[in-house]
Amino acid sequence: MNKISERRCVSCRAMKHKTELLRVTRFNNSFELDLTQKKCGRGAYICKFDDDCIKKVFKKKSLEASFKSAIPHEIYENLMEEFSMN
Repeated sequence: MNKISERRCVSCRAMKHKTELLRVTRFNNSFELDLTQKKCGRGAYICKFDDDCIKKVFKKKSLEASFKSAIPHEIYENLMEEFSMN
């Protein structure tokens, strides 16, 4: 039996399969949007297909709380681009 890879969205706190989530990584104090979900570093996940989640991430600064660090504005811009594409 295969293990299901579930992760928790930092915005809505729902457990979902990791293919339904976008991953943001921090490695050596560098932040990236990880579309492959295979990059090294600490990761935080956000629901891919839920506009409310991305709005909550901006409003509540959930990513900053998850990483305990300030997030560069470019990461938020990349998230908005990725959400507009889906």
